[in-house]
Amino acid sequence: MSIATVLFAIISALAVFAIAAVVVGREAQRLDMVAPRVIYDIDEAAEFVARTLPQSTQARLTMEEVRQLLMAHLSWMNERELMPLDVTDRVQDIEIPVVLDKTTLTAYLLDAATKRGVDILDDVDVVYVADAHMGYFAAIGAVGPKADQV
Repeated sequence: MSIATVLFAIISALAVFAIAAVVVGREAQRLDMVAPRVIYDIDEAAEFVARTLPQSTQARLTMEEVRQLLMAHLSWMNERELMPLDVTDRVQDIEIPVVLDKTTLTAYLLDAATKRGVDILDDVDVVYVADAHMGYFAAIGAVGPKADQV
């Protein structure tokens, strides 16, 4: 093997490594800038929430009622534009933190429960469902930090 061949092989290997490093670095930076892909599954959410609820609440609510409350919660979020339609590969552009008020949400869910035919025997059940649903959002990576951590 001649010195020219060895030198050419070394330069070629270095060029390939440099190109690969630039491409991988650029993609890593691009992926770091976009929102993570979160997939919400209503059936999975309902099961998660039902398992998380206290036993007394589990005894008072059926799975269909839990599902209806989750759908109402999603409607509440949609009305406040907290569920953007196009988030795939979207650069994170949140300028103002969004803070959810539990009292407003609970009042909305109590009203929605009546409209959806969900019989709420104890108002605290709605609070437990909302808390568990937020726990599901956190578990799948769909929420940010609590306001006191910002």
